[in-house]
Amino acid sequence: MSGRRTCGGLVVLGLLAAACGPTGSGADPDGRPTGSAAGFPVVVEDCAGVRTTFDAPVRRIVTSNASGLELLLRLGASDRVIGTGFPPGRGALPKGLAAQAAAVPVLGRTVIPKERLLGSGADAYLEAFASMGGTGDDNTVPGREEYRAAGIKVVQLRAFAGEDGTDRAVVTRALGQVGLAGYGNRRFSALSGGERQRALLARAFAQDPDVLVPDEPTNHLDVRHQVELLSLLRAQGRTTLVSLHDLDAAASVCDRLHVLHEGVLVASGTPLEVLTPALLAEVFGVRAAVVEHPLTGDPLIAFDHRSAM
Repeated sequence: MSGRRTCGGLVVLGLLAAACGPTGSGADPDGRPTGSAAGFPVVVEDCAGVRTTFDAPVRRIVTSNASGLELLLRLGASDRVIGTGFPPGRGALPKGLAAQAAAVPVLGRTVIPKERLLGSGADAYLEAFASMGGTGDDNTVPGREEYRAAGIKVVQLRAFAGEDGTDRAVVTRALGQVGLAGYGNRRFSALSGGERQRALLARAFAQDPDVLVPDEPTNHLDVRHQVELLSLLRAQGRTTLVSLHDLDAAASVCDRLHVLHEGVLVASGTPLEVLTPALLAEVFGVRAAVVEHPLTGDPLIAFDHRSAM
């Protein structure tokens, strides 16, 4: 039995080394090695110190996010990646890798749903969220027994390269910005819906991106935290493209609005230009007046709840 002590990017090298079994006379038609000459079993010890034994080459890999996907592609494993979560955004990868990434099935726009991951047919799952509590015991992610029953080996990467004080200071500051100071050691699966929304935003802040693209960031938040979070987004001073269904909130924090209706852009401009009674009737099917907010001067929508269009 051979063993490889690996961490960070090296854990993937160890995983792929377990995927390089013979496919000639020493293997069956599906590529599974036969006989002791195949060099199996192979033991990979990941960043969490967990030792995983591979009895056969890894042929089908699912990765939890774009960073794991990029690492696999750079190591030439595109033919073995059968799914990813958190796919890379447009322009996030070099042109050559982007074309390969586009061919990988997206199993989840964010965290891969439990049933899709377990039913993916993967031999191995490259998990990058373990150090943030991404592999929990609730109903949103599989437990160890469920992985085992599905025949999936889990190999963990670290979310951070090591015990770097600068990185931890950045994370601590980001958590404080979203009102989660002191939550750094809590499991993601143990957070409430609103806390998870804020934790995801903190993760984005910690990466210091030039552009933020939050999707419904105020979901599950109470009124106070909605106001605080939107004010925080506004105060970031960076380009932010946010999707919101709360039109009053959009009018109060956005410089420009773009309204989609049945997949088509139907209006674009300042909140005052876009939010008209005619547009609200046409797109949303509601009767409303648009007035001036008495505190901010922003457009404020007064809906007529007594009648429907």
